[in-house]
Amino acid sequence: MMDLPEDPADIDDEDARVRPGPFRRHALWVVAVTVAGVTLGWVGALFRIGPEEFGLPPAAPGALWPYLLAWTVIGVASAALLRCVAARVPVYEPESAVIGVVMIGTRLSLGWRPEPLEVAGLAGAGLLLVAVWCAVAWRGASVVRRSGEAPRPPRDTPTAA
Repeated sequence: MMDLPEDPADIDDEDARVRPGPFRRHALWVVAVTVAGVTLGWVGALFRIGPEEFGLPPAAPGALWPYLLAWTVIGVASAALLRCVAARVPVYEPESAVIGVVMIGTRLSLGWRPEPLEVAGLAGAGLLLVAVWCAVAWRGASVVRRSGEAPRPPRDTPTAA
């Protein structure tokens, strides 16, 4: 059986931590997770799981590069937003959020080749998801900060009871 630490500060959570550092490291992270998401979406569009009448169609015929470029720009924007927040407050798995949004958006776009307005709708939904992810992280950090700033009686002075 595993014993849990009594002090929450003793928990070392690698998935949710503040990620400060030089700008080039943040920029490299933004590019890497965006490329990973677009690549996974593109690879997912190359094959189909199951019969044709069920599931997502493989990549539809037509221009490929406008969709890849669009989702690269969307991925960079969402990854930059998440990384900015992660540099200030702990964010739980920011790379999973960005890779998932970009991968799903790329896969859907390559499968059906939607019109630009539909791609904008998908992008808006993805950016909204990332914004909610950031808002949850900010809220959690403010709750922890407030609970840590609560006034405590000094330990060396006796309290009247």
